[in-house]
Amino acid sequence: MTPEPEPITASPSFSNLAFVEKLYFDYLQDPESVDPTWRAYFRELPAPAGRAAPASFPRPANGAARAPSGAALAAAEDPGRARGEAFQFKVDRLVQAYREHGHLHARLDPLGLERRGTEAAIGLATFGLSEADLDLPVADVGRSAGARTLRELVARLQETYCRTLGVELAHLHDMDLRSWLEERMERTRNHITLTPDVERFMLRKLTEAELFEQFLGTRFLGAKRFSLEGGEGLVPMLELVIDRAVGHGVKDIAIGMAHRGRLNVLANVVGKPVRQIFAEFRDRAIISAGGGDVKYHLGYQGEHATPEGAPVTLSLAFNPSHLEWIDTVVQGKVRARQDRYRDLARSGVLPIVIHGDAAFAGQGIVAESLNMSLLDGYTVGGTIHIVVNNQVGFTTSPRDGRSTFYATDVARMLQIPVFHVNGEDLEAVAQAVLLAVDFRQRFRSDAVIDFWCYRKYGHNEGDEPAFTQPVMYQAIQRKPSLRQAYAAQLVEKKVVSPEDVDALSAEARRKLDEAYQASSAIAVSPGPPVMEGVRARYRGGPIAGTSARIATAVAPDVLSAVGRGLTSTPQGFHVHPKVAKLLEARAEMVDGRRPVDWGMGEALAYGTLAWEGARVRLSGQDVRRGTFSHRHAVLFDQQTGRPYAPLSNLREGQGVVELRDSPLSEAGVLGFEYGYSLEMPDGLTIWEAQFGDFVNAAQVIIDQFLSSSEAKWNRLSGLVLLLPHGMEGQGPEHSSARLERFLELSVDDNWQVMNLTTPAQIFHALRRQVLADWRKPLVVMSPKSLLRHPEAVSSLADFTQGGLRYFIADELGDPSEVTRVVLCSGKIAYELRAARAAAEARQVAIVRLEQLYPLNTSDLLAQLGRYGGLREVVWVQEEPRNMGAWEFVNLHLSPLLRGAAELSCLSRPPSASPAAGSATRHKLEQAALVQQAVGAPVEPVAAQASR
Repeated sequence: MTPEPEPITASPSFSNLAFVEKLYFDYLQDPESVDPTWRAYFRELPAPAGRAAPASFPRPANGAARAPSGAALAAAEDPGRARGEAFQFKVDRLVQAYREHGHLHARLDPLGLERRGTEAAIGLATFGLSEADLDLPVADVGRSAGARTLRELVARLQETYCRTLGVELAHLHDMDLRSWLEERMERTRNHITLTPDVERFMLRKLTEAELFEQFLGTRFLGAKRFSLEGGEGLVPMLELVIDRAVGHGVKDIAIGMAHRGRLNVLANVVGKPVRQIFAEFRDRAIISAGGGDVKYHLGYQGEHATPEGAPVTLSLAFNPSHLEWIDTVVQGKVRARQDRYRDLARSGVLPIVIHGDAAFAGQGIVAESLNMSLLDGYTVGGTIHIVVNNQVGFTTSPRDGRSTFYATDVARMLQIPVFHVNGEDLEAVAQAVLLAVDFRQRFRSDAVIDFWCYRKYGHNEGDEPAFTQPVMYQAIQRKPSLRQAYAAQLVEKKVVSPEDVDALSAEARRKLDEAYQASSAIAVSPGPPVMEGVRARYRGGPIAGTSARIATAVAPDVLSAVGRGLTSTPQGFHVHPKVAKLLEARAEMVDGRRPVDWGMGEALAYGTLAWEGARVRLSGQDVRRGTFSHRHAVLFDQQTGRPYAPLSNLREGQGVVELRDSPLSEAGVLGFEYGYSLEMPDGLTIWEAQFGDFVNAAQVIIDQFLSSSEAKWNRLSGLVLLLPHGMEGQGPEHSSARLERFLELSVDDNWQVMNLTTPAQIFHALRRQVLADWRKPLVVMSPKSLLRHPEAVSSLADFTQGGLRYFIADELGDPSEVTRVVLCSGKIAYELRAARAAAEARQVAIVRLEQLYPLNTSDLLAQLGRYGGLREVVWVQEEPRNMGAWEFVNLHLSPLLRGAAELSCLSRPPSASPAAGSATRHKLEQAALVQQAVGAPVEPVAAQASR
């Protein structure tokens, strides 16, 4: 649709600017230090802010004037030259002001209501110029070459920067970026010539967009659709983005957006069959057996073609009503696709994220995603951000919704341009698209288009917007639609005839009518349709697979080879002395000379998967070393700082291993890894919280995506969450990963929740995530104290034989002597064992629930059946009674044990806080709890504390 631009070279900087600036600063220090001609000129300039005019500045202490410079002497000898250079200095400052502040004068609001009050910023008088100077000649200013007089130059600058496209670049201190942008804009005056074919195409897309909304509004009266009307220009805009990107070699585009205009984009850009959308309005299509989602949250993927017929894979990701939380999910999906295609230049897969103005300014996840955009572990080579600027958020005006001038101001944290464009000037929209896509492809960085439009109706079609924005909606009622205005413009240019316009409308209506008729024939189906991105190789749904036995053991020779690789470093690599001892200990573990600890068990899981060709990605805060200094997956030469990752150097042809220390973000990074896991189901994708409590900051991702996306959107994820959990006296913020929340969300095999207690268990659980033919998220309440607990170890045989154990039973003697079974989960099992040994309580058996969900009740009941004298089953947890797993265990086990044994709970009392702030109190409470669990005498905590 548009030709590739010529190569651009940056113009040189103005040669006289540094000279004049030096004179001016000399003048500010001592007016007598510059020659009289310059002194007279500088006196006419406004005094710098906060400084008095320098006329009264004292002379140097010795009473002598400073000698004038050679340039000043030359200027004094040639007053005409001095006046010319002074004039050009003013002109240069004017040009710079247009570049930096011209956007403040651009006509962006299609309603014409916005008033900014910034007229003086680029006025002639601001720079000591007047209308009398307009016909004076100006020097070649490079990027605005061709202007011979100041009048011509101002006209060019006005056209470039103050029309209906305004560009923010004052925050760009990278001169390569800035020069490139200025050259591209000033050479063309920010215009693009659209061919008649392109104009007719854009009119067709506008017609389809407008009539689609009107059709929904009449056929499904009162139904929520979150209409795009008022912003229909988004549809041709997206087509232009896609076309330009394909011209740059992009083969795959992933889009994320909230619900405003989503149905229109699905139908008229992504290519979802309109009959299917109508069937969803009729409630004729059940999306999945898990319940599905409303139609304006669903995603779709298909093959798209540009107007020239070039193919591109196009997808729109699902999204809940949490408007911006899809941002990093889409970027994670794109990163995985780039990795899968080996697109290391990150040029062939493009993310487009469409935002609302209020959400872009108001949601913190936006800043997290921008901060991640250039980091090695998370970059996708740039995202095209389109802010659909309705100038209102639900009912909230911008003055109440943000403290910034523009809705897009948060994006200025990056060295990226922000293009503000009037959404009803499609030529300006096309120019903004060209600049944004070309910038992304050239600099591999984000670009933002602030697309100014309006919302014809309320937040949804049942709202009355005039309640809160009466003036705005009076203006909207008077406006013709963009389609009507653009059609009239093209008729006047004789690009189309009135009959052509009518024919386009008739054809669009005919297709909508046909789709509506076809939708009535779509039968209700309980099975899930093909949804965006689902890979048929892996299964989902309520299956027994999460409790099935998966072969996860490895051959001894493989374990030995991987172990040697994990404990070796390159010749001449200087390892930290403490890390060297750790590697020596791990080498002994692989040789069978000492048991395997948690850090090595985890490393062997990653190493054996990579050895077998699987991709492994682990990210989170400080994951390379490990928050608790147990992992050391990346080593650093103590003399050079050079990193070395043994996991990436096991053998030729192994799988890729990524170990990524993340920014200090939970929500953004977890969303990214979730998106990554969707597109990399044959790999192991892990996010680790620094402390399990920190997952609180990503609860939206847990609730809206991880726990429910299979039920809502038929999307399968094998993402692993490692959440350090356990009451160890570290206070309320470093104790609990909120196990109860995950168990409360557990239903229909939607994920797995584990609290593992041995290195072999974590080894088998992680390997099972890749080797199983189903995909479910895995939530691991991973330990802290067990990382170095002398009993939390495994033998080499535990890795080469067997597999994941759902329960681990521990008895002191004959099972027939057992009268009490203590059920527990996690590290408290080791404390219970110690208390039972001290009390010699042979009648107590301890059974650890390693996999809490899905709970394998049949195997658990079989285990309990071994104890012939069983009278009571006690659930013991260190969390308060209203937290932890008790409510879940009681719900699922009490009905099964009724009449056979009494089920009770031992725990801390209910609490609003997960843990005590005092380490001493914690120890006393913990001791009393475990002693009571094994039947030992218990001294009240208050009495112990008083000693």
